[in-house]
Amino acid sequence: MATNFLVHEKIWLDKFKYDHAERRFYEQMNGPVAGASGQENGPGASSGACADHSELVVRIASLKVKNQSLRGVVQELQPIISKLEARLNVLGKSSPGHRATAPQTQHMSSMCQVEPQAKKPATPAEDDEDDDIDMFGSDNEEGDKKAAQLREERLQQYVERKAKKPALVAKSSFMLDVKPLDDEMDMAQLEACVPSIQLDGLVWGASKLVPLGYGIWKLQIQCVVEDKVGTDLLKEEITKFEQHVQSVDITAFNKI
Repeated sequence: MATNFLVHEKIWLDKFKYDHAERRFYEQMNGPVAGASGQENGPGASSGACADHSELVVRIASLKVKNQSLRGVVQELQPIISKLEARLNVLGKSSPGHRATAPQTQHMSSMCQVEPQAKKPATPAEDDEDDDIDMFGSDNEEGDKKAAQLREERLQQYVERKAKKPALVAKSSFMLDVKPLDDEMDMAQLEACVPSIQLDGLVWGASKLVPLGYGIWKLQIQCVVEDKVGTDLLKEEITKFEQHVQSVDITAFNKI
């Protein structure tokens, strides 16, 4: 029971190590305090110091081994590096660039002392050659003329094809209701009068008689009209039959 109780209890068993580390820190900062270590820490502190000393010795020994191994590696690399340097020097001396730059560096001072030569005046022959050069591309005048001629021909062909193509004409489809003047009107005669109207852009379609009631009938007729004709003109032409027509109404309209 006592051991189980100690397991769950929070006890600082290695407190002496932290005390020893803290003491050493302050000794390094402020200097050692005489007689304080033996009185405060006791035998536990001395054992902790021995453990730290042994650990430090082990680390120093491992560092010495690593240092010796690194020295061996450096000694092995030194002859290889020296060989590479010698080879690079040989290659640099044998390259043509090195040969070209060496005389240039030797005679640089003498070249700097030479004065630049005076510019040679242009002769009349050279001036004539310069005048013959056309800076604006006059040599290509023939090519420009051919290109312009070809462009005009293609434009003319396009205009001709455009002229041959029939122009689209806007049309509309109507359903007309034509009511007779009275109930005694001969509907067959009315049905013959309305399609007799002839206008440019007007095409008549099917027609039929539809009863309105009380023995009265109306003429329902379909037609296709170009927009240039107009509905007002069509109604005006139909209502000219005053002895047969009472009114004209548009019951259906579709754009073609």
